[in-house]
Amino acid sequence: MESTILVRVGGRDRPGITAGLMAVLAESNAHIHDVEQVLVRGRLSLDVLISVGEGQATVKDLLFYGWETGLNVEFDVVDEEPSEPLSRSVVTLIGATVGPEAFGAVAQAIAEGGGNIDRIVRLSRKPVTSYELAVTEGDLDVMRASLVDVAKAHQVDLAVQAEGINRRSKRLVMLDVDSTLIQDEMIELLAEAAGTGDEVKAITASAMAGEIDFETSLRERVRTLAGLGESAIADARDRMRLTPGARTFIATLKRIGMKVGIVSGGFTVFTDYLKSELGLDHAFANELEVEDGLLTGEVVGDIIDRERKADVLRIVASAERIPLEQTVAVGDGANDLDMLAAAGLGIAFNAKPVVQEAADTAVSVPYLDAILFFLGLSSSDIWN
Repeated sequence: MESTILVRVGGRDRPGITAGLMAVLAESNAHIHDVEQVLVRGRLSLDVLISVGEGQATVKDLLFYGWETGLNVEFDVVDEEPSEPLSRSVVTLIGATVGPEAFGAVAQAIAEGGGNIDRIVRLSRKPVTSYELAVTEGDLDVMRASLVDVAKAHQVDLAVQAEGINRRSKRLVMLDVDSTLIQDEMIELLAEAAGTGDEVKAITASAMAGEIDFETSLRERVRTLAGLGESAIADARDRMRLTPGARTFIATLKRIGMKVGIVSGGFTVFTDYLKSELGLDHAFANELEVEDGLLTGEVVGDIIDRERKADVLRIVASAERIPLEQTVAVGDGANDLDMLAAAGLGIAFNAKPVVQEAADTAVSVPYLDAILFFLGLSSSDIWN
């Protein structure tokens, strides 16, 4: 008659521990069902689930191995094979720091949603702290709603995703530009060069108050730029500041074979430069009309607005033969809402409250590359 035993080995880590343990098990003709190992600050925790036949000296041999090597060896007899869980999900936790109060609140929210934490892995320590929690069972919607409250109360970022091929095989990221990929607003950079900054800000405020729609506000703001020359445009473009972590974020995505694009309600004089500078695969924005080297104050063609941004995501995904479930969209404003909703994962980056509430998850730390942790990457995967 066979017994199923969980062997737990703990102690200071060093080369050869796993090899030595397996040699003992091999000599005892033990059968391995599962192996998991965790290392925290040089301390090893190694669990091996085995089955052994009656009369085998496995336990005695393992105790001798522990005494000989200075390791702590414990045993738990497992009466029966556990059933496979019905569902699995992943909770990603990111914060400038993550204390016990925040961690406890996350765990409590998962438990209240019927989930059980199966494994916890630290993804990064600097410049942000992040963890990935593997969860079995639980209601995804209930957990998500509770975790939204936890994120607000403890100033951390949280995402809940169903485990599966779509989470682990994202292939396309589409980014908004103004206040997402860059720290600036393109129209304001151009208005400063044209000396119409106050006028443009007044029109923007009117649009934010709902007095005029996006297209009308954009066309009115662009008209204030009439007569601006190409050298002034280039100077405005040179003042553009990338968001911290932007280069690292894009370089890492490209390194792992993902397609990266930008879509903006801004202008091609900026986005074409960004595409070339950062090695992006796609770039879409509004085109400013130029005659004799000067802006006419008009926009060429259709305006890229909220609806058009979502259309661009679908067009690019189709052209790249990537299902929408395997796409990620990142943005900060109401203009991005349709795109965030259409993507497999919509991420609000330092966004307005209405966008944070509508997106699948939100990032409030000021580093664009923190998004990589929501894609399952760790700090060791990041390409600097």
